[in-house]
Amino acid sequence: MVFASRYGDATRSLALLGDLVRGEPVSPAGFGLSVHNAISALYSIAQGHAGNTVVVAGGRASVAAALAEAAALLADGAPEVLVVYYEAPLPAGYAEFEDEPACEYAWAWRVASPGHSGHPGQDAQSLRLELSVDETGGIAHPNTADTADWPAGLAVLRHVLQAATAHEAAAPAALLRHDRAGAHWTWSAAHA
Repeated sequence: MVFASRYGDATRSLALLGDLVRGEPVSPAGFGLSVHNAISALYSIAQGHAGNTVVVAGGRASVAAALAEAAALLADGAPEVLVVYYEAPLPAGYAEFEDEPACEYAWAWRVASPGHSGHPGQDAQSLRLELSVDETGGIAHPNTADTADWPAGLAVLRHVLQAATAHEAAAPAALLRHDRAGAHWTWSAAHA
């Protein structure tokens, strides 16, 4: 499994810091739920999952980092990977650091090696997702106008859903993002 979020539960973390400043006792459960891997740990406990779990935070490139981790796990022999991406707006005390539109959302994808449907005797519809990075910084790529101001995780989700519902001949154009200084991300999705 790969869980990714830029900030995790920043609201809970800030509240705990406030308790410390006021000299109030800090809740052990509150602290345990404030760490960045808390959501993946709770999921693992609830599902009895004892396998590999990776938690990533990569700024605006967190969605790319999550899918890069999933690709690495597949390359290392995992037949499939659950990728969970979630975000929530920063609390008021941190709002000045928001650098993309803030909204609360979550999504999960089952990412599998080519040819692995996960269900014996059943072919799954599959998409091929490609990500490339131009680190030159000197080439100006226009953002896709309708997602330029979207949070990165939602822009990528929208792009992949459009590819999934498009007819094979009508796959959407590549999604171009500038989610990291000096790098241009190009996302392409098409029926495999």
